[in-house]
Amino acid sequence: MRLLPPAATSTVRLAVADFVHEWRVSACLVLALAAVLAPLLVLFGLKSGIVTTMRDRLLADPRNLEVMIVGSYRLEPSWFAALHSLPETGFLMPRTRSLAASLDLIGDNGRSLAGAEMVPSALGDPLLRTLAPPGGQDRILLSHSAAQQLGIRADASVTALVSRTLGGERQVRRLPLKVVGILPEAAFGRDAAFVSLDLLVATEDYRDGRDTPMAMAERPFSSARLFARSLDGVAILADRLRAQGMEVRTRADDIELVKAVDRTLGFIFAMVAGLAVGGYLLSLAASLWANVDRKRRELALMRLVGFPPLASLAFPAIQAGLIALSGATLSAGLAFGVAYVVNVSLAANLNREEFVCLLRAADLAIASGATLTLALIASTLGGYRAARIDPAESLRDI
Repeated sequence: MRLLPPAATSTVRLAVADFVHEWRVSACLVLALAAVLAPLLVLFGLKSGIVTTMRDRLLADPRNLEVMIVGSYRLEPSWFAALHSLPETGFLMPRTRSLAASLDLIGDNGRSLAGAEMVPSALGDPLLRTLAPPGGQDRILLSHSAAQQLGIRADASVTALVSRTLGGERQVRRLPLKVVGILPEAAFGRDAAFVSLDLLVATEDYRDGRDTPMAMAERPFSSARLFARSLDGVAILADRLRAQGMEVRTRADDIELVKAVDRTLGFIFAMVAGLAVGGYLLSLAASLWANVDRKRRELALMRLVGFPPLASLAFPAIQAGLIALSGATLSAGLAFGVAYVVNVSLAANLNREEFVCLLRAADLAIASGATLTLALIASTLGGYRAARIDPAESLRDI
């Protein structure tokens, strides 16, 4: 069973044979394409690598995703439900009043820490990274600075002192707690104890003298810990909260810098690519037109022996495809080589798995597909010229 009709198979075979026979001309066209495409791939790789590295460095610090709510408000459960349902929300945790969210800690070694900040945490907390969140009211995680001041490590025991003044009498409750983990120094810079929401709420209720705790589903909170799912979501969440009259702070300047670099490099790449590709396509179209003119007698003979007009149209298109695929393959090899040299040369300034020039297989596939498509478009001029050749021209030189 034939996959192609005989005329189509013969046309492909003749076009390939002619491409190989005139290898000097073919090599010049392939090298010309590589001279245009390889620098574009390197430029795109630099854009991709620089922007990706900058974004990865921002994402490596989850605090860049935080939307910090300044001040105290009355946030109802419906407010939390609406904010949690947004696709931009990555992590959301209620917070009590800041005055009620502190405790004094005493280690088994007798060292103490006064006024440690209580930070509510749960599964998915970006600051915890690989650490498991504290579960229940008897477990906590300590920030690096808090652990240093107490002189303790993970799995140690501490006693928390929660004080209140009730009826003119100062009262203190002692809570035995297990330190289940210590955060890295870069994750949180202040003296803090990461606790479950249940412990934070119980502490506030105790200080308020509330004998009957309010149900969690009905309880309003004064603030929240909020992290966006991505860098792009930070501004969206911040604008939403500002529209509600809330004051928020973000690291928007650092995020905007990455976006500005991305836009600038993208514009430069588009301008350079447009000029270079446009010039090469005109050159390729002219070369294929000239090639058709040089082979007018041969193409006319093909028509005379029974090849359909479509064969003459396909002849330059097949050769354009061979040029595109050969040039794209050579360009990819050259671009990968340059990218390797650039990354190795600047490795001292990079962290592990960071790149200055980043070329992905998907990017190369798209570039090759676009090159092939544009080459076929450029071949239409020569194909149109070939299709209009009169078969009788092959008899004039006999």
